[in-house]
Amino acid sequence: MIPQVRPTDFDTWVQAQDGRPLVLDVREPWELQVASVAPGDFDLLAIPMNQVPARMGELPQSRAIACLCHHGVRSHRVALFLAQQGYADVANIAGGIEAWARERDPSVPQY
Repeated sequence: MIPQVRPTDFDTWVQAQDGRPLVLDVREPWELQVASVAPGDFDLLAIPMNQVPARMGELPQSRAIACLCHHGVRSHRVALFLAQQGYADVANIAGGIEAWARERDPSVPQY
């Protein structure tokens, strides 16, 4: 079971992690140009969903990873994939960047 973290609960999730977590944005480059989150108490890495298997070397297994996409579907699939590959601390940002814009940061454009 992949934990689902709402954007309103994201700070609590970050604080519960051992070390600095990573947000993995799995959206396409054009989507990142439209809307993106700004790193704060977390690092941000953008890898499109279809490139994740080939670029897993960029994802440290020792860090907590929260996956992000537009609505939360692609990111949930990536989180499941990472868990199947042995990543122990993986979560999905429920509702994606759309929910992030509504619940956490209204300056993030919706598309």
